[in-house]
Amino acid sequence: MADSASMGFSGDGGDAVAPTPEEVGSSYDEFGALYGLILGDSAIHVGMWTPPGGRAPASTLPDLANLAMDRQTDYYIETLGLTADDHLLDIGCGTGGPAVRAARSTGGRATGITVSRSQVELGRARAREAGLADRVNFALANAMDLGKEYEDESYDAAWAIDSFAHMSDRLAALGQARRVLRPGGRLLFTEFTLRSEPDPEYLAVWRAVWTSPPPLDPPTVLARVVEAGFELERLEDHTENFAVTGELMDTLYRDHHDEILEHYGAETTAGMDAAMPKLREFIRNHLGYYVFVARKPR
Repeated sequence: MADSASMGFSGDGGDAVAPTPEEVGSSYDEFGALYGLILGDSAIHVGMWTPPGGRAPASTLPDLANLAMDRQTDYYIETLGLTADDHLLDIGCGTGGPAVRAARSTGGRATGITVSRSQVELGRARAREAGLADRVNFALANAMDLGKEYEDESYDAAWAIDSFAHMSDRLAALGQARRVLRPGGRLLFTEFTLRSEPDPEYLAVWRAVWTSPPPLDPPTVLARVVEAGFELERLEDHTENFAVTGELMDTLYRDHHDEILEHYGAETTAGMDAAMPKLREFIRNHLGYYVFVARKPR
């Protein structure tokens, strides 16, 4: 931040020299604004990104991202009040982490569904590795049309974490979730929502990068919930979490650019290079992030 002299190092590469109080004060006078930009302005501290005695230390940005996702899953487990007697349907289960985590922490069962064949295999491998293949299952299924193998009133709870955003018919997905939930069962789902009107170019980037139709505004989502026959229990604004994720995605994309280039090739990477700054702006300036908890009437 400061030059070698102001940071207290000898010019010939010798031992570090302790700075004087005047040098310390001068450094903060000159570079205080910079610290505010790169550390935050609440204080000039390292911060407590991980509590002492946590499951694993987070010493890198990917570690921190994983810890944040685990905390998110734990919060949803608590919010739904899952127990050992419950069978959870994970709608849009990704690679299976949340379903496995829920089953492991509660002693209950979980079924994850996704439209990605690779995610089904990764989820099954994760369940086997955790020793939970007898209680956690993954299958290829379309949440907007689950089919007869997903029987009426067969699940105690369901969640859809960041997956409804991909679906062209929210009402159909909500209706299917309601059908397979037992009376009194709760559905937790997250939604990326519009909080201002973006230019079409941003929606095109969202469609390309996130593989999603244009986001809805919160009142429209709420109307779909009611139309599908649910009762809204809880609505929480978690936009600040998505904002941090947007910044982190941009940083990690640049950090891993060489690996991305090698994996996807020059043409695809060039397209992503152009899209990522727009995605960051779209998240920062136009998107919200809400958690809905709804109950199927008894």
